[in-house]
Amino acid sequence: MDKIGFIKKDIYNLECSVNGKLRNHDVELATEYFMAEQKKNEAFYFKIEGDGHDRFSRCFWADATSRRAYEFYGDVVVFDTTFNTNRYDLTFAPMLGVNNHGQTIVLACAFLSKETTESFVWMFEEFKKAMPGGEPKTIITDQDAAMAIAISIAFPTIFYRLCIWHITSKFSVKLPRDAYKEYWLEFQKAIWDTDNKDEFDAKWNIVVTKAGLTDHPWLSSMFDLRESWVPVYARQFFAAGMSSSQRAEGSHGFFKQYISRRNSLMDFIIRFERALSHQREKELVADHVDAFEVAQCLLLMLMNKQMATLYTRTMFQKFEPELIQSTACFVELKTKDASKVVFNVSERKNWETRVAEVVYVKDSDHASCSCKRFEFVGIICKHILALFRRDQIEYMPDKYILKRWKKTAKSGLVSDANGNEIKDCADPGLLIKRSTMSQLASDMVEDALMSEEGCELLSEALKSLQVKLKLLKDGPSNNEVGGSSSQTQYMKDPKRVRCKGRSKGVTGAKEKATKRGIRHCRECGHIGHDRRQCPALNTP
Repeated sequence: MDKIGFIKKDIYNLECSVNGKLRNHDVELATEYFMAEQKKNEAFYFKIEGDGHDRFSRCFWADATSRRAYEFYGDVVVFDTTFNTNRYDLTFAPMLGVNNHGQTIVLACAFLSKETTESFVWMFEEFKKAMPGGEPKTIITDQDAAMAIAISIAFPTIFYRLCIWHITSKFSVKLPRDAYKEYWLEFQKAIWDTDNKDEFDAKWNIVVTKAGLTDHPWLSSMFDLRESWVPVYARQFFAAGMSSSQRAEGSHGFFKQYISRRNSLMDFIIRFERALSHQREKELVADHVDAFEVAQCLLLMLMNKQMATLYTRTMFQKFEPELIQSTACFVELKTKDASKVVFNVSERKNWETRVAEVVYVKDSDHASCSCKRFEFVGIICKHILALFRRDQIEYMPDKYILKRWKKTAKSGLVSDANGNEIKDCADPGLLIKRSTMSQLASDMVEDALMSEEGCELLSEALKSLQVKLKLLKDGPSNNEVGGSSSQTQYMKDPKRVRCKGRSKGVTGAKEKATKRGIRHCRECGHIGHDRRQCPALNTP
């Protein structure tokens, strides 16, 4: 340690000195960074806007890898804002998706100084400009009035799904203490353990009536919005199996390992890109495994072997249990007419018989199940698989295999609205060239180190080669390239803002009582004593 030459405080002082020199140049550096990335790859998209007083207000960016990913996995978008990521308290708003390995991927990012409807509309419009293809099928986010209006304006035709976790977490806050304690389990059964819409409505109304909460405004509003969050209503829309925005919460936690509220915009972007590269490395590892390995089949059926070859390992692990469980299902003809055939598929679950209805439409040659697993997850359910087994269908029909879950999901060219190809930042060909040249350079250095003359010869050759490469990189028209600080008028750094969502969270009844200075007995719910002194327990 005594040979290092500096201590921890020296690093802190250096950081303060560098930050002082960069003060009031943060937006300038971020803009130049974006312009440099766009020069490297024309498919890099960014937009920066001011507040009308020449001061930074908001920005949006998406690199080529994210834009390509949207073409393959843009059917479902998870959106949630997060805070404490930069010194200006700007709201960080990543738009996320799910790849063919079930991993979270970043589709685009934005910084917003205001969480207003106008800001969200601006961000969504930039998102539509940047992304190839059409609009997503589903967007999942939490309950925010400004965001809801913005989504209805920017994406009027897509399904807007509310995060079920955020809603169920509010029951302990919105309901009276005694009602929550007594009826929460019944609310859970109504939400999660219902097979059709009528059953949910009936169970919900029974619980609300028993609890004496028929006029409760929050419960009434949640019932009115049931099509946006209750599983039995929402599962008819594809969402890659997601019912909440907790994937976004997990992603925020991952990225906050790399960033902090002390970061400038430029610090944040550099650290975020580093975290993003680590995230994408995991995707490359999963791609490599799927390219050279085939998952082992527990069930030796032709269909199982077929899907082990087509699906990624993660998706096959979701399909195979359905195929295994289908062997325990019993198929019975219910009704039949000229256009369709209806089957009842029954199974034993938790000591009771559960029945699903499978409808086979003759004209379209398509089967759909009342459980809606295929519509919601994109992987066929055990009930339809039981019907296939009954009809001795040995191979999965192509119509039930979504490309987004296949190993080859990312194959094909991707073009923007102008017809220009969007090439990936991480071009595999470039990685191979880099590896080859690195090995060649390493061998040359080893040979040169054998003698003093060899070192001088290699040094002179490298310096000459460096000059030639710089001329090749800059090109003959270097003076005409825009984007330098002397030629571009940059915006001022943003002022510190306070966003409406910062430091807010779901507060439970226990935390609320603690803040008020009132403690309730955990046994009887009354105040003035705790569980150890509760009369209900001490009564002989």
